[in-house]
Amino acid sequence: MENYTGLERVKHVGAMTLAAVLLGGNIVLSKVAADDGMTMRVMVAYRWIFATAFLGPIAIVVEWNKRPKLTWTVILQAFLSGLLGGSLFSILFYTSVIMTSATFATAIYNLIPAMTFVIAVLLRFENLSFDKVSGKAKVMGTMICVGGAMVLTLYKGVEVHMWPIKIDLLHHANEATHKKVLAESGAFALGIVLAVTSCVCYSLWIVLLAKVSKNYPCHYSSTALMSVMGSIQSVIFALCFDREVSQWKLGLDRRLFVVLYLGILGSGIVVILMTWCSQKRGPLFVSVFNPLILLFVALASSLLLDETLYLGSILGGFLIIMGLYVVLWGKGKDMKASKLILSKGASQKNDLEAPEDQVGQLTDSSTIKQGMTQ
Repeated sequence: MENYTGLERVKHVGAMTLAAVLLGGNIVLSKVAADDGMTMRVMVAYRWIFATAFLGPIAIVVEWNKRPKLTWTVILQAFLSGLLGGSLFSILFYTSVIMTSATFATAIYNLIPAMTFVIAVLLRFENLSFDKVSGKAKVMGTMICVGGAMVLTLYKGVEVHMWPIKIDLLHHANEATHKKVLAESGAFALGIVLAVTSCVCYSLWIVLLAKVSKNYPCHYSSTALMSVMGSIQSVIFALCFDREVSQWKLGLDRRLFVVLYLGILGSGIVVILMTWCSQKRGPLFVSVFNPLILLFVALASSLLLDETLYLGSILGGFLIIMGLYVVLWGKGKDMKASKLILSKGASQKNDLEAPEDQVGQLTDSSTIKQGMTQ
């Protein structure tokens, strides 16, 4: 374990806090773009186009002489990454944001670590280890997350008013129509299904990353390649439904600001921050900051989007966050145990090699002595 100074720890925490705020901005601004008449399909296409334009030059410069040979296996894995973690996930998730609410969809988003654990166990990438404390913690945390999602879905409760003054960025006419659509149980239920499906796609992508990192260890280049695939997929999908020029037209308006934010800040800068923190402190440190996205979205949505917070959303979100930390605690126990086993194995190996080295030294010295006597 590396020892970090107080300033370095502040930098790491600050970087991940900024990443959480930027990711929360993605969710809030997606509703602003939808309110302006922009479809989620076109918004996702522009997001990955601008993300590719931003990450591509960085990958070329930073990993100029480090990239391994590009094989068909890497291309296929990049295609699946662009689909599961890029185009398909983005379309499903942002559509669920429009059909439910920003706070609700973000709370469901926090189920991703628990879903990833379940999928990893089913695919045998992760050991259940129910006989250990860490295994029980991961199972218990997953159950708490599922319970929180059920509370969030089934229980509404009283309204919670947080701000004496609100700034409404949405058009009142469009928002009234939107609330009328949300009043239909079918639309809200479909939004729940889309949110859960998007989390499953993202969890599959996280599991796939283990294979991608082995075959193509250059992170910036693999991310840029994923962005290229995601942009191609999302553009083709959007053109199947949105062929009118007016849907794709960008001017000096809210649409341009949203897609630039999503592509450069909400995708490019976030990837850089998360990559840097993952290299310095590990992926577990990065995962711990996921609940901050829910906190920021809940505050920003109630302040800027005139969304009403309910007690059920707060309780469900709290349970999901608590379950998330239980899962991460169990995973952290496993990581410490594996490191301890590796360190013991290395020390035993050194102990076994030491006598051989000493025997070799004695043999060499005796040979030299025999040569000198001869």
